[in-house]
Amino acid sequence: MPTPDISPARAADSVKDRISRFLPADVGVILGTGLGGFAQAVLQDTCKLAYRQIDGLPASTVHSHEGALIAGTLHGRRVLVLSGRFHLYEGYTPAEVVCGVRMLGLLGVQRLILTNAAGALNPQFDAGGLMLVTDHINHTAVSPLAGPNEDAWGPRFPDMSRVYDPDLAALALEAAAKQGLRLERGVYAQVPGPQLETPAETRMLRLMGADAVGMSTVMEAIAATHMGLDMLAISCLTNKNLPDCMQETTLEDVVAVAEQSGNALAR
Repeated sequence: MPTPDISPARAADSVKDRISRFLPADVGVILGTGLGGFAQAVLQDTCKLAYRQIDGLPASTVHSHEGALIAGTLHGRRVLVLSGRFHLYEGYTPAEVVCGVRMLGLLGVQRLILTNAAGALNPQFDAGGLMLVTDHINHTAVSPLAGPNEDAWGPRFPDMSRVYDPDLAALALEAAAKQGLRLERGVYAQVPGPQLETPAETRMLRLMGADAVGMSTVMEAIAATHMGLDMLAISCLTNKNLPDCMQETTLEDVVAVAEQSGNALAR
């Protein structure tokens, strides 16, 4: 469970009055590394609250994450965006990592869109592309559901046979086709980080069936499934991990490509 000063319920209570005109929200969105431009590009009539202004939320310590809740509208829909997330490698527990997701669920969100920056493992995928997540591999050895179960949020043993909603996936594929965008489909693996993968680890993940790898998303997907949310996840493929010819990369490189592919994601 989260530490006493981190509480999804207190976070939801902290923002309800300040964003009441956007509640109940239709859709929640979580933006990954380098993807903060989405909210500025497409949302209208926005209200922004920094995480430090929200009692009960952790602090976002990654420079490429804005760390703000942005409420707005898009084509008449009320949208709540978490611009920046929390990670295991920041030292947070799994339960603390998903505090934002829990907050969105407690604010009435029923449809959740997760985005991330990921390394492509499938040799047929290209850096700069987008991948629709069809399934995931939790390679962190931890779960946000460990510890006492909050029965009001969901069952003790949630079914994970269909984490990502096929109807939302079909809508995403249709929307991408209308925009002339190639949208790959594949399995996403989460690793703890913050170090990037070795060639041997890359080869192992590919043999396990992963098409892309990153350091987020799966903890949030587990928590959202526990709460019964309909979910869509899209990865921005920022680099290509080929174990037999690995090339060095940096966070700056990842952010730069994510910002470029973020334009396609916003569309």
